Amino acid sequence: MTIDRTIAPEFRVIHSVHLPDPQTYNLDNGTALHVFNIGDQPVIRLECIFEAGNWYEKEIGASFFAIKMLSEGTLTKTSAEISEAFERIGAFTEMTHTADRIGIVVYALSRFLPDVLPLVSELLHDAVFPEKEFQDLKNINIQNLRVNKEKNAYLATIAFKAKLFGTNHPYGQSQEEENMESLAIDTIKEHYQQFVKNGRFTVVLAGQVGENDIKVVNEHLGKVHTESRNAPVKDAQQPVYANVEVLVERPDSVQSSIRMGRRLFNRHHPDYFKMLVTNEILGGYFGSRLMKNIREEKGLTYGISSHLVTLRKEGYYMIGTDVKKEFTQQTIDEIRKEIYRLQTERVEEEELQTVKNFMAGEFAGSLNTAFEVADRQKILLLDGLPADFFKHYIDRIHATTSDDVLSMATQYLQPEDMLTVIAGGK
Repeated sequence: MTIDRTIAPEFRVIHSVHLPDPQTYNLDNGTALHVFNIGDQPVIRLECIFEAGNWYEKEIGASFFAIKMLSEGTLTKTSAEISEAFERIGAFTEMTHTADRIGIVVYALSRFLPDVLPLVSELLHDAVFPEKEFQDLKNINIQNLRVNKEKNAYLATIAFKAKLFGTNHPYGQSQEEENMESLAIDTIKEHYQQFVKNGRFTVVLAGQVGENDIKVVNEHLGKVHTESRNAPVKDAQQPVYANVEVLVERPDSVQSSIRMGRRLFNRHHPDYFKMLVTNEILGGYFGSRLMKNIREEKGLTYGISSHLVTLRKEGYYMIGTDVKKEFTQQTIDEIRKEIYRLQTERVEEEELQTVKNFMAGEFAGSLNTAFEVADRQKILLLDGLPADFFKHYIDRIHATTSDDVLSMATQYLQPEDMLTVIAGGK
């Protein structure tokens, strides 16, 4: 059959997506194992996730270095031998760190899972934190920090979160040279002992998984005794940031990085889906109003976007862009104009439907592999969201009306409630 390529494919609106549920097991020590047995390729991804991020550390940087140092040496292997052991079976490892959690991720062929698990178990339970490797890792991170501090975008984002949450808040803190220099190896070992070696964790296994694989996971990760650990009490300060402008001067810079936003909510909030649609219209995709105005019509920037950032305990809203210094105030004014439009004019049905169709398509397109499905579902598992949260995702997007968008913009996007941070100059 000859295909007439002058005719566009038939357009269909996506109304629902089937998201496979995990098979959940309890290992012998009570550890939860969530399995996503999906996919045609013989590959797996193993994740061990610990509630042990910034919220749980006594000193800034302890959780970061505790997870990053796991592969630097164990009771029986040096860092080089650990790398060689993973490379021999073609496995790839990542050590992940966020304000909420830390973890180890391993990608490998399914048949090598029995070889991967003893190595992972050794990293989790027999890490030794050698002093030389610790100093080397500190030096690398200090050098990376110095490079980042030459970037306006980094300085603006760090200053934005620090002012929004406070420098002692787990969501507002950042690593500085003096923190890293003063951080002692004993502090890191203590964090490891409490929250990794003896702490509760969650295992997520995605890809081609067989029944025997569950037994092997239990043999290596289900036998060690674990205990729940409470996070130390953190400073829950509420800094004054509304209608505040912070300027990080960089006289030699020809550009400025702008960050505007406010503290908001996470996925548990009843307005979450309505706010997602509102954000998409304003600055969430390439055809957004901010892009059309500030990039296409005014030519002030190569790109501008807005984000609804959701964290475990709360979230925040942020608009970000980079412009020439002389266009800084004009860009801020144009952002406020677009917000005002959302607050005073109902979105036309055609624009609203375009945005909702784009969001539905983007969501459906993000579920092509077992790993992507696991990424979505583990959000529900770790944050305690309803099991049908993503199953009704598209329904809730399509249910959002122009009145809802007007209400969300009026309630949550008042410029006088927002913080503005500029790194560079005006």
